[in-house]
Amino acid sequence: MFTSISHNETPGSVRIRTDDGNEWRFDAIQKAARFYDCNRSNAVAFACEDVDELVSAARAVLERDDLTREQRREIAETLSTRAVSFDLESSVTVTKKGDA
Repeated sequence: MFTSISHNETPGSVRIRTDDGNEWRFDAIQKAARFYDCNRSNAVAFACEDVDELVSAARAVLERDDLTREQRREIAETLSTRAVSFDLESSVTVTKKGDA
């Protein structure tokens, strides 16, 4: 589980490797910067902040009682990405890349 660090422990910079098969990361960061219309550093931070809220919102939608199982399945399929998939059981579960 992630624990937040205090302000005085925050590093001055964080490096993201984009070599050795990780070139896709730079493209993803560039897309986020275009989407948020900001610099790459802020784009990474905004995307990190948003992902938790978006997954929570998706989970809330998938847990609604007024949706059929087929509607839930279609929504789960639509919202699943390379790194996050929504699977329907008797409850909603979220699998992150690396958990599988």
